[in-house]
Amino acid sequence: METLAQLEALCERLYNSQDSVERAHAESTLKCFSSNADYISQCQYVLDNTSSPYALMLASSSLLKQVTEKNLPLQLRIDIRNYLINYLASRGPELEPFVLGSLIQLLCRLTKFGWLDDERFWEVVKEATNFLSQAQCHYAIGLRILNQLVSEINQHTIGLHATRHRRIASSFRDQSLFLIFQISLTSLFKLKADAGSKLQELSLMLSLSCLSFDFMGTAYDESSDEIGTVQVPLTWKPVLEDSSTLQIFFDYYTMNQPFSKEALECLVRLASSRRSLFSDDAARLKFLSHLMQGTKEILQTGIAGLADHDNYHAFCRLLGRFKINYQLSELVNAEGYSDWIRFVAEFTLKSLQSWQWAGSSVYYLLNLWSKSATSVRYLKSDKPNLLEEYVPKIIECFVSSRFDSLQSELSDELGEDPLDNVEVLQDQLEFFPYLCRFQYESCSSYLMKIVEPIIQSYMKEANLPIPMNSYELSITETKLAWFTHIVAAILKTKQMSGFSGESHEVLDAEISACVLQLINITDSGVHNKRYGDVSKQRLDRAILTFLQHLRRCYIGDQAVFSSKQLYTRLSELLGLHDHLLLMNVIVGKIATNLKYYTKCKEVIDHTLTLFLEMASGYMTGKLLLKLDTVKHVILNQNREQFPFLENWECFRSRTTLYYTIGMLVFMEDSQLKFKSSMEPFLQVFGRLNSTPDALFQSDAVKYAFIGLMRDLRGIAMATNSRRTYGFLFDWLYPAHMPILFKGLVHYADIPEVTTPLLKFVAELVLNKSQRLAFDSSSPNGILLFREVSKLIVAYGSRIISLPNKADMYASKYKGISICMIILVRALSGNFVNFGIFELYGDRALFDALDMTIKLMLSIPLGDIFAFRKFSQGIYKSREQIET
Repeated sequence: METLAQLEALCERLYNSQDSVERAHAESTLKCFSSNADYISQCQYVLDNTSSPYALMLASSSLLKQVTEKNLPLQLRIDIRNYLINYLASRGPELEPFVLGSLIQLLCRLTKFGWLDDERFWEVVKEATNFLSQAQCHYAIGLRILNQLVSEINQHTIGLHATRHRRIASSFRDQSLFLIFQISLTSLFKLKADAGSKLQELSLMLSLSCLSFDFMGTAYDESSDEIGTVQVPLTWKPVLEDSSTLQIFFDYYTMNQPFSKEALECLVRLASSRRSLFSDDAARLKFLSHLMQGTKEILQTGIAGLADHDNYHAFCRLLGRFKINYQLSELVNAEGYSDWIRFVAEFTLKSLQSWQWAGSSVYYLLNLWSKSATSVRYLKSDKPNLLEEYVPKIIECFVSSRFDSLQSELSDELGEDPLDNVEVLQDQLEFFPYLCRFQYESCSSYLMKIVEPIIQSYMKEANLPIPMNSYELSITETKLAWFTHIVAAILKTKQMSGFSGESHEVLDAEISACVLQLINITDSGVHNKRYGDVSKQRLDRAILTFLQHLRRCYIGDQAVFSSKQLYTRLSELLGLHDHLLLMNVIVGKIATNLKYYTKCKEVIDHTLTLFLEMASGYMTGKLLLKLDTVKHVILNQNREQFPFLENWECFRSRTTLYYTIGMLVFMEDSQLKFKSSMEPFLQVFGRLNSTPDALFQSDAVKYAFIGLMRDLRGIAMATNSRRTYGFLFDWLYPAHMPILFKGLVHYADIPEVTTPLLKFVAELVLNKSQRLAFDSSSPNGILLFREVSKLIVAYGSRIISLPNKADMYASKYKGISICMIILVRALSGNFVNFGIFELYGDRALFDALDMTIKLMLSIPLGDIFAFRKFSQGIYKSREQIET
């Protein structure tokens, strides 16, 4: 580069060229500006002598990188800082916005890195204030400097130690942040008449940046809409107690400008100010009353700003903060509470009716009402809270809006039904059940009143010779799914919050009886043949969720509530007079789902999760063994009983099923019953052993082998004691170990087979609960490790010679990673004395270690770092080998 013109041409190619080769050449040529400290003076020369925005951008970004990555001398940094201040003052107004932004970022980065080194860096606030006393273009530059400064100090910078960052932020908070916040307020008051200007937006953004500062260094999740209590410093108290501070943000919102959302965000943070900030309760109550009055005026006048979805969402968050940061007694005693709560109720009802537009914003409104309702029991104020008047209306509106939304959702093929999205459904039902518990008697009566005709209609459809119109049937089933999810959520809140009492138990029984009655209908008549329909799958998923929470509340090890009144009422309604009969209903639904759902993995997994949860508890597990249905399941593990076992998409679910069955089998601690339960596996082993080598790689044999490995892994996972593990080991070794070796020989290049096989072996050598504690005279530990060594060598010797494929992780690295896990577990399991191998000339340990090292060395270092889980397995193996 001999001339400035050549530099400008290179910079333009760097930022504008569509040719990647040309851009790469320009980047390599210009790299010296950002990597060599000698070029700092060259960057200054470029800033002084060029008008090309691309050359200016190069100089600015290069200086930013040097300041961030290199430990420049203090005096040089001060000189650059002073130069930038003068440069922005003289040439700032004529620069392109992206160049101006880069230079301001450079100035603020210099300020942050030098904040603790020299107090001259603190003068940046005073110098930015000088810009505010000049023309409008300089005013904007001053506000942008302060905005960027607060943002730069608040966020962690790569290359700066976290401790130093916190010291800088704390010092900046104490020295300058309050002054900057006052500057932002002064600008807002000064610019109030300048409607819609850029300066107004910059001033609002500056206020928001100050209020969003991480005062305590807690670094809450910025990706979340939710914020905690804002720990505003005590020195800010006079400003926040001044009523004009709140009012200015309400005024800016009512201007209905494009940046009104920022005004609401500032109000959200002010509403979150810590309690101890205020002088006394009277000052806090005055602040709360002002917040109430401002939000009430917005609701009362129906300001058009709420038609903007961003504004609407921020306003809902603001309303939600009232109950998060204030007690119900404070709200009730605040001036104008009755009018405020009435307008909030009307706004909530309107929002619920506008379900399609309101979206997730309703979450904050329901949060406000649910927290208020659950606080009534602690309220000691004589003033009426009016919740008894509005909560029932909100409940009815929520349910009716869910039902009204179904027709639109089902007709819109592009829209996603909340029933198909667990997170959305959880958001919608997280707070609503607390409202139901608040006035449970009237709520349960309303729910049963609206659902009874739907259930009657559904029952009639089940008895028809042919199904009705599929669209109408989908509407009916989706309504029932919503009702069932609501009932499940109500039961869930009982478990979480401890709502108790005989009256609640009776009401739980009545609404639960509706769902239990529904189970018989879903699995009978025409509906018994509709397991492939999406709406029926939604309904069955809802029923499983309900059964899960019903069991947790009233059956088994986790049940902490009395259930006498519940079973008395269930006996009157359905003849279910004890927990064993209720468990039989649950198990019956589980068995039906496993028998008839052959392709819906979601329903199968949900069903198996419920089954596993019931089997995991000591009490519920013992109760399950008394049921004929469970005994039949254990004795009939075949494709007629579980047709989903043959579906490739559901192969992963096989492990969960046999994990559950294994837990039930081992609960009886009988070797005879264990052997009888393993009869189906003996038949599979027999077929595989009799298959000629020429036919062993056929699809039928392959799928049978994969299924067997997944099933046996589930059984192995269920062995949690020395005795039960001994049952499995004695059954497996030596009769059936050769088939594992045979599988590796034939399927080494097929990860769909080797992965389940290796995972089974990894489970087999895992010494959890000290289950691999063989007798001192037993050779089983040595024999187990010898078999493991043979399998590692057999797999490794074949996989290492296979050619590379596009997906290296799936084809090679995953299997190698599992081998590492097997070795780590075997070496750390403490079930064999490894010195015996060398003593008797047994090469099992040497061969396993030798093959593992070869596998490690065969992998490029770049690939090891590219796959995190893979690299963890390698380093754990290396640690064990070195030990």
